[in-house]
Amino acid sequence: MGDPRGFMRFPERELPERRPVEVRIGDWKEVYGPRDPGALTRQASRCMDCGVPFCHQGCPLGNLIPEWNDLVRRGDGRGAIERLHETNNFPEFTGRLCPAPCESSCVLGINQPPVTIKQVEVSIIDKAWEEGWVHPVTPERLTGKTVAVVGSGPAGLAAAQQLTRVGHTVAVFERDDRIGGLLRYGIPDFKMEKKHLDQRLAQMQAEGTRFRAGVEVGVDISWDDLRERYDAVIIATGASVPRDIDMPGRNLLGVHHAMEYLTPSNKVQAGDSPTDLIQAEGKHVVILGGGDTGADCLGTAHRQNALSTTMLAIGKQPPTERPSEQPWPLDPILFEVQSAHEEGGSREYLASTVEFVGNDAGEVRAVVVCETEYRDGGRFPKPGTEREIPADLVLLALGYRGAEHQTAEQQIGLGVDDRGNIERDASYATHIPGMFVAGDAGRGASLIVWAIAEGRAVAAEVDRFLEGSTLLPAPVRAHDRPLHV
Repeated sequence: MGDPRGFMRFPERELPERRPVEVRIGDWKEVYGPRDPGALTRQASRCMDCGVPFCHQGCPLGNLIPEWNDLVRRGDGRGAIERLHETNNFPEFTGRLCPAPCESSCVLGINQPPVTIKQVEVSIIDKAWEEGWVHPVTPERLTGKTVAVVGSGPAGLAAAQQLTRVGHTVAVFERDDRIGGLLRYGIPDFKMEKKHLDQRLAQMQAEGTRFRAGVEVGVDISWDDLRERYDAVIIATGASVPRDIDMPGRNLLGVHHAMEYLTPSNKVQAGDSPTDLIQAEGKHVVILGGGDTGADCLGTAHRQNALSTTMLAIGKQPPTERPSEQPWPLDPILFEVQSAHEEGGSREYLASTVEFVGNDAGEVRAVVVCETEYRDGGRFPKPGTEREIPADLVLLALGYRGAEHQTAEQQIGLGVDDRGNIERDASYATHIPGMFVAGDAGRGASLIVWAIAEGRAVAAEVDRFLEGSTLLPAPVRAHDRPLHV
């Protein structure tokens, strides 16, 4: 550690300012303005000699956070990106999209605000791209072995990059028309502009990874044919089956799953003209669910000039400070104000939706909600508290219930657990030799850092399967879980 007094000299967090609301809702660019190099250096200096860096445990990638913080403090950006890339293939993604459990585990968090690890991380990789320090890493030799990766989200891309770099010939299959999975069409540009994805994909292509967009495995090519063509197959299709809600009026026009709304909107930003575009302009928008996907819907609705926006969450409003039942170094559930929440709209908690009300044309016009009460170990609507909220567009952001597994289950007999995830053992292998599962398809919906960690880990297992041994790192096992109460 370079500055043993840094955490005493600079006791507070410093974050880059978000662009003014009235400015940023007029475009789709990222919400943060330029970063202050001085603030980043000060934050890196706060990383103390804590003895046991719990941030390593908070991050499933095992990022060498104290090391690259010290290098940033010293002004060694090139050394910092080398340390960062040792454990993380895509820090430009995690630095923008990860909720940063590493910060919850920061030792400073015991009695001070934690280090702004996420902002330091993204500043390292952005500077590296600007300075031309990120180059293709080509293999020294080719093994002659082939690997198919099904799905081009963070898990699939991480696995593909790792396996390409050790000499295997890797093809990534994606059913959408562009590579990237949810990074491409699930994340709005105001959270991550797609130039960051495109420049990383260009690096991977230069390394030798092959991309096959617009190909749906199980439809355009059968799972059996894929197995015959490739020596190993990795399934990294994500957990894309949305949770639904069973109540009167669910089939009314204007009630949609979140991704039915976000995907075509992101395609518009890519220059397409999708026929299934859903517009919020001039509408009362109600969003069911208070998580990240709901916030993405909220920010998108603001940029489409919605008349009003309301977010409904069935649970209690989380506290603003770490509760005693979620002590350090656990990742606490706290009240979060994302950029989309700053932009307008209302957030309601303990709100139970009981009915969607339609007009004579079969379109939704209102949502009936009640207060939520806890009884008999569950959450239920409280009788007598019903009220209507105007709604021309209702978006269901209720989470996900597993992977789309029907074709794989029918064609090759892949097993599925009771949560809708594809079954695998501790080494990511299915019961079919040469087939592996990584990311949300096997874990269930989780964080981007877990997806990348699993992508790196499954690459090690596939390399071992093909070559008998491996030098690739495996940061997590398939059944590892984060610390929780």
